Amino acid sequence: RHALTEEQQSAFINFVANSDTYSHWLPLFTTFLGTGCRVGELIGLRWKDCDFDNDVISINHNMIYRQQEDGKCEFHITTPKTESGKRTIPMLAEVKKALLTERKNQVAQGTFFNNTVVDGYKGFVFVNRFGYIHNPMTINRAIVRIYKAYNEQETKQAKKENREPILIPHFSVNIYAEATEKKKQESFKNLEGKIKIC
Repeated sequence: RHALTEEQQSAFINFVANSDTYSHWLPLFTTFLGTGCRVGELIGLRWKDCDFDNDVISINHNMIYRQQEDGKCEFHITTPKTESGKRTIPMLAEVKKALLTERKNQVAQGTFFNNTVVDGYKGFVFVNRFGYIHNPMTINRAIVRIYKAYNEQETKQAKKENREPILIPHFSVNIYAEATEKKKQESFKNLEGKIKIC
């Protein structure tokens, strides 16, 4: 498994942006691709972690979703054992726009002031239409539906235009965990202005 190329990322994001079915996922996936966050960091992100004045995002905890001894799956928060485990990442212009769009949508839907509390943490950025945080399996299922729909459409379009299709391979929300911090920081700078949303 390898991270998507810039061309594949743009294709994925543009397809989501222009889809009546999947456009509500656009802020989450733009933030995911534009920050390189692990899935637990993404679903655990709170509004208070997003500094819109200085365009930075504080990554200071991780949301885990796992089966407990009683068989039930629950969300829990883990925090780094040391201060050095916390980090601040740049908020790209596209990510800032995506986050502000998400906030505007939630205010309109009445889910912005959601009451989800996990181990004392609240005010999570990404929630479903019921105001609950997403679990990683839901996001991964959405990715599969989206890239399959995109690939089908792109294959037909490429055939009409007599060209090779730009296909998106299988990927999941864990894909960026393989990158080192330095590589991630470099890739954020390289991504600035390249996540084109048509």
